[in-house]
Amino acid sequence: MPPTDRPILVSRRTFLLAGAAGLAVTACGKAATKSASVAAKVAPAPVTAGYNALWIPPALKGPNFDLSLASSSKQMQPGAKSATYGYNGSEFWGPTLFMTKGDPVKINLANKLAEDTTTHWHGFHIPADMDRGPHQVVAAGATWSPSFQVKNRAATYWYHPHMHETTQKQMNLGAGGFIIVQDAQEATLALPRTYGVDDIPLMLTSRSFGADNTIDTKTIYGDVLFTNGTPKAEASLPARVVRFRILNAEIERAYNLGFADGRIFHVIATDGGLVNAPVPVTRLIMSPGERYEILVDLSKDAVGSAATMQSFNSGFSLGFPGGEPASSGAFGSLLNNKTFDVLRIVVSASTSGGVTSVPPALADNKYWSAKDATNTRSIAITDHGPGSPFSFDNAGYAMATINQTVKLDTVEAWKITNGHTFGHSFHIHDVQFAIVSRSTGPVLDYEKGWKDTFYIQVNETVSFIAKFDDFVSNDHPFMYHCHMSNHEDEGLMGQFLVTT
Repeated sequence: MPPTDRPILVSRRTFLLAGAAGLAVTACGKAATKSASVAAKVAPAPVTAGYNALWIPPALKGPNFDLSLASSSKQMQPGAKSATYGYNGSEFWGPTLFMTKGDPVKINLANKLAEDTTTHWHGFHIPADMDRGPHQVVAAGATWSPSFQVKNRAATYWYHPHMHETTQKQMNLGAGGFIIVQDAQEATLALPRTYGVDDIPLMLTSRSFGADNTIDTKTIYGDVLFTNGTPKAEASLPARVVRFRILNAEIERAYNLGFADGRIFHVIATDGGLVNAPVPVTRLIMSPGERYEILVDLSKDAVGSAATMQSFNSGFSLGFPGGEPASSGAFGSLLNNKTFDVLRIVVSASTSGGVTSVPPALADNKYWSAKDATNTRSIAITDHGPGSPFSFDNAGYAMATINQTVKLDTVEAWKITNGHTFGHSFHIHDVQFAIVSRSTGPVLDYEKGWKDTFYIQVNETVSFIAKFDDFVSNDHPFMYHCHMSNHEDEGLMGQFLVTT
């Protein structure tokens, strides 16, 4: 590989927000998105007793990337280290891949595990054989090298295993990572984008452990919360507007995010890109697989003061993932039906050049609407009571079965109807869509953006509109499924072809 083609490793060491001097990716214009810049060196900030410094994943700059997934171990709680999986030597999780819209990307993915896997580029609009669903297996010891052009808008995406029937296990052990796509439009806006300083990725998940600290790979709801793999995480952030790129990477739990002091924050992006204008909220519900970008204004907080991001998961009716009252058992957790801390923020002195206000406008999206659709599909999430696996239209996933066939360049309305037992997280590959209706009430303002994943309640129908363009295949299907990976592994998954 010639020197100019090597990925730039922006941070080779553990990058601790509470004080590490390191390199940060920033973009201040179209040209700047193709280079890395050095963040100012700062003295290590102390971490409050009882907390741990938030880990920021190292960053890799494309367009070419080398990734390897291997076994590792991590000190996740007192006692023995826990056996884990990680990409590129990380103990848990993997590096953040920075890509630019329009770039031709090549990824060399080496599977150094003793088992087969896949790695799916969640949210990407790419050919089905590059998408890496359960059909395109990377055998133990093998290397897969996909290549594609980045067609996605600037947004927060991610990569993770998609191996049928072992997705839950491999994700529980820590396999996954962020992808940040940049583009010229986003780069013109006055938004925080210094990675690890005022542009912070947050991966939220939880784990349970055996007596020897072995991760319970059948965990549905963990007992211990981890933010970027860090328990009781704390971050020292400047007294200015800060951007968080939040991913719900749970197996099943949903989050109802907000702040302990009730402060307003602003949603600026959904799964697939910027919304047209910031949406002020005090609560943000996220199901597994969803991403939201938010702005939090710390400019009026006193230096040295603290703000706590929490999930307000108490008081929901049964059917909300993580709302069950049990603290133990198959669906129990010490976090269930409670309000719990996600991240403690300690406000530090602001440096020059930071963003100090929330911009009034962000994008000029033209979303597909119901009148644009020329075809409608209705798909039901079916269930037969506790203990029975969920399915689509009473049929479990079958690798050789094509459930839907879509004509290229059509705009379709998909109506997803949920059953009476439990909420789900619906995800579709290939496209970004617009949610146009919910049978239980209006579409929430903060989810009126480009989406690839959404939460669907018990006894609810959600309709979305998408255009299926660019990529066709008679052999390689795209997937749609519940992003609760235990449900996915049990068969709550279907597949579709896009054909001419």
